[in-house]
Amino acid sequence: MAVVTRALSTDVAGDAVVIERSWREPECFAEVFDRYYPQIYGFAAERLGRSTADDVAAETFMIAFDRRDRYDLSRPDARPWLYGIAVNLIARHRRAEARQYRALARTDVTEISEGHADRVTGRLDAQAHRGPLMAALAEISDKNRDVLLLVAWAELTCEEAAEALGIPAATARVRLHRARKKLRAVLTKTEPTTEKGR
Repeated sequence: MAVVTRALSTDVAGDAVVIERSWREPECFAEVFDRYYPQIYGFAAERLGRSTADDVAAETFMIAFDRRDRYDLSRPDARPWLYGIAVNLIARHRRAEARQYRALARTDVTEISEGHADRVTGRLDAQAHRGPLMAALAEISDKNRDVLLLVAWAELTCEEAAEALGIPAATARVRLHRARKKLRAVLTKTEPTTEKGR
């Protein structure tokens, strides 16, 4: 919602402008924090769980603040830069991330409240796919998973994901393709088939 508001408001300065201004007035960097903390926190929480997400998100912004004088001002959007920092911090927690996916893959589909049939059905469908999805994510290589989750969860373009990871866009596209292919293969194996030979 904040991103939509930001896009519609003409009074809000672009990220590069705010970061450049923060070189002289460090307190201005709080604007970047306010804009993107929820997104960075959410991305870290999806990957590592909430207990670690606070630390990763906070450290992301501490590093960004320390490195703000090296920010490429030709980039009006700071999201790829911030996600790049977050992904590097998440890399330190790879084992925890894999454990998180395995644990989520084993979670039970219980505690569905009665009423609101459509919402319950949608939630049940989503939870039914959660375990296999988490198991599939655990099987994807770290580098390929990083690109996939930056595109799927952080909603970056493939080019922005490449920028965040410091890799060529072509490499990001290949990694995304491999991740999606592996994900489809794993999920296809776990889906029950209704006909033989299918």
